[in-house]
Amino acid sequence: MTQILLVEDDANLAFGIEYTLSSEGYMVMVAGTLEEARLRLAAGGVELVLLDINLPDGSGYELCREIRASSQIPVIFLTALDEEANVVAGLDLGADDYMTKPIRTKELVSRMKAVLRRNIKQQQDVNVWHSQDIEIRVLEGSVYKNKQEIILTGLEYRLLLLLVTHPKQICSRGTILSHLWDMSGEFIDDNTLSVHIRRLREKVEDVPAAPQYIVTIRGVGYKWNMDVSGR
Repeated sequence: MTQILLVEDDANLAFGIEYTLSSEGYMVMVAGTLEEARLRLAAGGVELVLLDINLPDGSGYELCREIRASSQIPVIFLTALDEEANVVAGLDLGADDYMTKPIRTKELVSRMKAVLRRNIKQQQDVNVWHSQDIEIRVLEGSVYKNKQEIILTGLEYRLLLLLVTHPKQICSRGTILSHLWDMSGEFIDDNTLSVHIRRLREKVEDVPAAPQYIVTIRGVGYKWNMDVSGR
């Protein structure tokens, strides 16, 4: 289930959008302030952000800038500011789309689907991921460390790819479990996930007991803690 973060301080509008998106099968989290939105993002699992500009504790532009500094989570601005300068400012910060209020919910759903499709395609178009001394050759399904191939199980490979394609972003245990279930058709419980994380660390870390790549965010999940580039 795709997780959406709606950052909107108008409670009535937020309720209407949340109701519509929930009925379309999305999981919606609502934040009324920048501070609350940051906490939601830090918890991980967010796959698209719907972002108002004028918020009680600052500007949505500021949050968009912060998101783009560390991830490629799609962002759609929802705002009453419809002047060209406002639209351009949002897009220049890296937003994927821009809708002006009043929001037409069917159009919003359509635009969300288009943005999510583009984001998936962009990830699929990357053939090789690099992170420090780790190289993942997607088309080959192979992984190298210091130019030496390391052998991963299919589930370990999918887990690594999930983390690497969300660098510096916390992936909650629930999100990882859901992803591995959807991708593998196998039952992966919480204890099994811990085992796979440990085994993956043994293969990619220099010192598995003091991991530099896959760090644990206690009580939340895991994070790939190195910069990543793709081509």
